[in-house]
Amino acid sequence: MEPEDDVALDIIITNVVCVFRTRCHLNLRKIALEGSNVIYKRDFGKVLMKLRKPKITASIWSSGKIICAGATSEEEAKLGARRLARSLQKLGFKVKFTEFKVVNVLAVCTMPFQIRLPEFTKSNRPLASYEPELHPAALYRIKDIKATLQVFSTGSITVTGKTICFSNISSCYFF
Repeated sequence: MEPEDDVALDIIITNVVCVFRTRCHLNLRKIALEGSNVIYKRDFGKVLMKLRKPKITASIWSSGKIICAGATSEEEAKLGARRLARSLQKLGFKVKFTEFKVVNVLAVCTMPFQIRLPEFTKSNRPLASYEPELHPAALYRIKDIKATLQVFSTGSITVTGKTICFSNISSCYFF
């Protein structure tokens, strides 16, 4: 590409998954009966609770472990987790918000060109693998930042991992 043809890539974080603990036993039946926006999954031993703002879905176990998914930033994930802990406190549980940790981040971007996956895989052999019979994307693993890229022939790239750093963006996301 010529320098005047440079196109800025839009990298969009679509999902942040976090986990935290309440340091108390949670009565799932009570949460299901008295809580709002909940679904009791007795077969799995958990309760699903949805928040509208920020828009997250939480899996709540009786041990006090809670996993939240659906946020689009670390700040939004923490805010949603704290709102969830507060709603459990209002139900009468002695919840303490502890051990908050972001465990996964999903980001997507689209390149302004198509990618020839066999050639891409050959030139990046130890890090990239492509099995068209199993999956339509080439997998590119970056071990030092623990990220996996799914590179599609259309130019679409999906990045998953705990640490995501983009070289053409002034800031890095370290969770």
